Amino acid sequence: MNKLINLTLDGKKVQAEEGKNLIDVAKDNGIEIPTLCYYKKSKPLATCRICTVNINGRNTTGCTVKVEEGIDVKINTPELFENRKAIIEMLYAEGNHFCPSCEKSGNCDMQNLGYKMAITNTRYPHVFRNKKVDFTPHRMIMESNRCILCKRCVEEIKTKDGKSVFSFVKRGINTRVQIDYKEERKLTEDEAIRAMSICPVGAILVKGISDGKPFGERKYDFLNQNVHTSLKNKKIELEDGEKFIVATTSLAGCFGCHMSLLDIDTDLIDMLEIVEFNKSPLTDIKKFSKQCHVGLIEGGCANDENVHVLREFRRKCDILISFGECAIMGGIPAMRNFVPLQECLEEAYLNGPTSELGADIIPAHEDIPKLLDNVYPCNEVVKIDYYIPGCPPNAQHIWKVVKSILLGEEIPIAHEEFKYD
Repeated sequence: MNKLINLTLDGKKVQAEEGKNLIDVAKDNGIEIPTLCYYKKSKPLATCRICTVNINGRNTTGCTVKVEEGIDVKINTPELFENRKAIIEMLYAEGNHFCPSCEKSGNCDMQNLGYKMAITNTRYPHVFRNKKVDFTPHRMIMESNRCILCKRCVEEIKTKDGKSVFSFVKRGINTRVQIDYKEERKLTEDEAIRAMSICPVGAILVKGISDGKPFGERKYDFLNQNVHTSLKNKKIELEDGEKFIVATTSLAGCFGCHMSLLDIDTDLIDMLEIVEFNKSPLTDIKKFSKQCHVGLIEGGCANDENVHVLREFRRKCDILISFGECAIMGGIPAMRNFVPLQECLEEAYLNGPTSELGADIIPAHEDIPKLLDNVYPCNEVVKIDYYIPGCPPNAQHIWKVVKSILLGEEIPIAHEEFKYD
């Protein structure tokens, strides 16, 4: 046994074996240092920077630290939490992470950190860079859109004769993980599945094998915790007998979030005792007849009409809420962002088969809304006050958030209600 030394973790004095990794020491003492790249069997990688801690007044990556006598480690300060949160948000914005379509949703380490940090949106514009998806390998698929360059696969996955299967290629923002096709063919199915499992996101897939599981059986479905318990908002004051005025709309979406609004079933009757719906597909009211307390926006902005409607909602609603992945991240409609707009139109109207003579033209009538170059999340067009993620969000979660905002109360949100998928 190594020599025992004394150190301090977030003000708690503990003992540990000298030279042991700080991540493991903290875990042994009931303190989690979040990380995406750290893998106990590998050497410290320090690629994700999520594990940044403060040691004796200096910030450094926790996974590279071997504990020494007398060190004072700060792990969960507001500054460090904000730093980790910003990194996760940047990873979501720079990659094409769309949880509802990802095989690893529910088992994804990055998604879980997003839940724990109660991230409902990213403060950074989405890049929507079209990255390579490599189907060439014999057994695996490399989905670079999801890769966070953690380097786990590069360090961990070797053939029986010690050859690397994965490696970094190119430099700077063009860096990506490449599979060596020759060495990849040497892997057994179990070894390929191990590569898929050590990836903290859904970047490595094995052909013909799904990592997906039903809800309730996934690794991060139930953590027995509240995600967030407070939505800071001043209570809306009403006159006697007055109801809260709510408006809703669907932009570039599928109306699935509006269907979820109705999934509270008979509880909707209780909601109508305190809420009056104005402009909304639920009431078929086409135009605002009064100023509204809250507006709920489903779907992103794909055309100029979507932008016009969204800006009108911003003017007519005191509080604006984006709900659903399309409104927050662009969602499935934003998949066209990887292809030039003209190419999308030509594929849809010129290159597709048609049974109607003369129909192979791109419609351009003045009454047809003009498509934007990209599909944009709502917060990139107007100021959004609150976000409710999900595809669609859980009905109980939607109304809990709305009631919390309307009543100015702290209402606990359980982990199982807060989902990106």
